[in-house]
Amino acid sequence: MSNNRFPVQGAGVGLRRALMGPLSFLNSDSVSTNQVDFMEVAPENWINVGGRYGKQFREYTERFPFICHGLSLSIGSPSPLDWELIGQIKNFMKEHQIRYYTEHLTYCSDDAHLYDLMPIPFTEEAINYTVDRICQIQDFLGQRIAMENASYYAAPQQEMSEIDFINTVLEKANCGLLLDVNNIYVNSINHRYDAEAFLKQLPGERVVYVHVAGHYVEAEDLRVDTHGADVIDPVWQLLDKAYEHFGVMPTLLERDFNIPPVDELLSEVNQIKQMQSDRMLSEPVSSGEAAGANLL
Repeated sequence: MSNNRFPVQGAGVGLRRALMGPLSFLNSDSVSTNQVDFMEVAPENWINVGGRYGKQFREYTERFPFICHGLSLSIGSPSPLDWELIGQIKNFMKEHQIRYYTEHLTYCSDDAHLYDLMPIPFTEEAINYTVDRICQIQDFLGQRIAMENASYYAAPQQEMSEIDFINTVLEKANCGLLLDVNNIYVNSINHRYDAEAFLKQLPGERVVYVHVAGHYVEAEDLRVDTHGADVIDPVWQLLDKAYEHFGVMPTLLERDFNIPPVDELLSEVNQIKQMQSDRMLSEPVSSGEAAGANLL
């Protein structure tokens, strides 16, 4: 039984060009070989791509459910929204039957592209500005989008806590949440707060799916969100706490570089699937409806 509030189910992986060949043996319709239930791409990397890569990408979107995770919407930027890009994203999603669009609760441009994801100031003014832009995009796309809780290394002009900022934006914009447990862990080290307590304050009913990833240890009190390493035990444990608190949710493994051999990559995807299965088996079933709320 599946939960219809989620656009995808199970465990997924981000599709990078380096993985196009190595993952070609996967087939989401085959129970015996299926180790990946859905995939995610940054639309900016695939819009208007033709030739060999375009054909390969089409083969993947015909076999797997897909989600778009944008990189350059720059939702908190002082610059105007890039409506040309948003129009291209809308067409791209329709062309490839993409099920959902997500972005970072950050900004990455001003007069030019900053090539990094910068934190939006935690202020009431920034909330109202960001909410208005999210609502404009949702109206244009004709569907909800989800914003991801982001990693950050400084909090300029902070007037409120990170959790209050995130929750207020989500509520006022009536949008979804892409829950990144690695970002919570990284921020909890860098900004000295309790990761599980933060997690439990997020609105689980708004979660569309979950990200899990590895990071870099710069120093004892500094973690850098890189998506370039294996997921560590504390992050796996935080993912399990998310399942425990909110129910089992679709979860995607992010790996952007230092990509290991496919068997090693898929072993982490399988770890997600095993955790989901174990958690579902441990959950009490009080009624058919209640059980369906947490099954993938």
